[in-house]
Amino acid sequence: MKHCKTGTVMKDDVVRAEPGTPFKEVVRLLAEHRISGLPVVDPGGKVLGVISETDLLTRPAAGPGSAERRFRLPRPGRAARRPDARARALTAGQLMTAPAVTVRAGDSIAEAARTMARHSVERLPVVDEQNRLVGIVTRRELLQVFLRTDDAIRREVVDEVLVRTLWLAPHAVDVTVADGVVTLAGELEQRGEVQVALRMTKEIDGVVAVVDQLTHRVDDSRLRPDEQVLHGVADGWLRRL
Repeated sequence: MKHCKTGTVMKDDVVRAEPGTPFKEVVRLLAEHRISGLPVVDPGGKVLGVISETDLLTRPAAGPGSAERRFRLPRPGRAARRPDARARALTAGQLMTAPAVTVRAGDSIAEAARTMARHSVERLPVVDEQNRLVGIVTRRELLQVFLRTDDAIRREVVDEVLVRTLWLAPHAVDVTVADGVVTLAGELEQRGEVQVALRMTKEIDGVVAVVDQLTHRVDDSRLRPDEQVLHGVADGWLRRL
């Protein structure tokens, strides 16, 4: 299946900062472009880290005179010194979160979405093989995949899953799609075919959920390897004759 790639939805005109960019300039960039974060790159374009509004708020919140600094007891260790370092940050390099969580332009939108969810971030710098910045993708861009029509999703289920992967006739399974929810109904020869159909349908771009109404005639998970040959591809060809 051809998944939509991150590169097709990313923005390639990226607002960025360098390690020496002053704190106030970072704030100005975010305000001027109405964004909530940006990547920090070196002169060669390699991504070093990212700055978010949360990082910026660390400085005034823990600045001189705050109640937190006046009453907090010092704690040894690197982890304890990090908030204080950010509170004194004067440049993007001192303020950024590093290393940055990134994706490649060739990654599928589903992969990018999983990366974003796993790291609880709202944007991902898109990099090339040398870790150089080529774009940026946000939650809004990743959600575009769910704008696919139900008809387009159904056609891909039939063409890619049923016909090209399982070698079945287009009408072998009843496929219906409503608001991105795909329902598969009917009877297949093997249990393994059912599992493949469900797994691949879930991976199709734009699918919100899959309703399983499939049954099978043979539980091939319990067959010996030599028996599985008899119920494999050759058997599939016979069923279509």
